Amino acid sequence: MSTEPTTHGELIDKVLKIRRCAAVVKGGRRFSFTALVVVGDGQGRVGWGYGKANEVPPAVEKAIRDGTRNMISVPLEGTTIPHRVEGHFGASKVLMLPAAPGTGVIAGDAVRAVCECAGIRDILTKSYGSNNPHNLVKAAVEALRQLRSRAEVEMLRGVSLS
Repeated sequence: MSTEPTTHGELIDKVLKIRRCAAVVKGGRRFSFTALVVVGDGQGRVGWGYGKANEVPPAVEKAIRDGTRNMISVPLEGTTIPHRVEGHFGASKVLMLPAAPGTGVIAGDAVRAVCECAGIRDILTKSYGSNNPHNLVKAAVEALRQLRSRAEVEMLRGVSLS
């Protein structure tokens, strides 16, 4: 299973995990499939989707549809994020740090997919706890949801940061 990005219109999607489930029936085993997909536009919007079907391609299509419905906006500062942020989901924890231009995306598979789909080119990340891709993706998206741009912080606090 590759995480090669494919493009649908202007959206980038990466298939992270495909799981097979077997139900034992009278004639033998009946298989069904689930797909975890990260979807983004490469310019500050990202989402994840989960799809289930009796075959792999429909499961991936459903996951892509789910991901496009659940997209969030990420404030970017050039090619990186504005500040340090931490995301938690289940037993997974993801730490994200802004990096200098030219650093690249320093991350594992699941978090890398989220960052690349969001359009982040330079970032340092570290994941702690569970390495389950489902939980890592959710923790990474949770971390990106917490990001605030400088202008947003100034407006919320009612002061100017210089």
